[in-house]
Formats: sequence, structure tokens, C-alpha cells
Amino acid sequence: MPKDADPRPCSIADTLDIIGERWTILAIRELFHGVRRFDGIARNTGASRDILTTRLRKLESAGIIRRERYSDHPPRFEYHLTAAGRELGEVLLALATWGDRHLNADDPPVRWHHSCGELLDPAMVCAHCGGPAVSGAHTPVGRGVLNA
Repeated sequence: MPKDADPRPCSIADTLDIIGERWTILAIRELFHGVRRFDGIARNTGASRDILTTRLRKLESAGIIRRERYSDHPPRFEYHLTAAGRELGEVLLALATWGDRHLNADDPPVRWHHSCGELLDPAMVCAHCGGPAVSGAHTPVGRGVLNA
């Protein structure tokens, strides 16, 4: 980092410190798909065993996943999302929606059905008024707002 750097306080940066790496996000994706065991997560992400081990330990330390033993001899564990981890589902849906729209418009690789029976088309809205949370509809406030 440059000597004169004065990074903006930011929850995006803080979040990326934990989940902002390819193998981490893909491991979380697998947990959302119901894959709980290390070998399945490794197979479906393509992550090497040592990298995946490191990423899963970091997620566990951050309270995003928890390990549950399913075998004593040899000791084997499954991974489960915590409440904080389950909240990342909205982030993954936003990333998938962007990718479907801009990278795979002709053939999205995975679509989700909503409980209403229709294909899920997620939208981010204000919890107070229900209005869309799109660029131009909100104004930043707080300690991370810096003047140019």
C-alpha cells in the first residue's frame, strides 16, 4: 500500500477481507447447493485441498460456517452455514443475476424457482418504502463518506 494511502472505512472492504476470494465464494455457493462435505466442495469448486482447507477455516473463524462431525473413525466433518452465512445468499443471488444478465444471457447455467412457482427474478429494494435500491436512488452517509 502506498505510504500516503488513507483507505476509506468501508463495509465492502471489510467483507471482502473475509469472502472476497474466488474459492471462498465458490465454497459458500456449494453450501447453498446443499454440498456439505469437503470432498464434494473441493470437486465442485476445483479448489486444491490446501487452499480449500484454509478458506473453510477462515469462514469458520468469521462465524459464517460451522463444522459438524459426522464420523468419529476417522474424524470427518460436514460444513453448515450459520445465520450470518445464510444471509450471504442474497449476495450470491445478486452476483448470479448480474452474471446471467451480462455473461450468460443466452443460457444461464442455474436458475432458481421461487416458492410462488415462478423463476426467481431478485430485486434489491428499500426495506422501509419498497422502492428500488438502484444507482441514484440513495445517498451515502457515515464515516466512510470522503470528499474527493
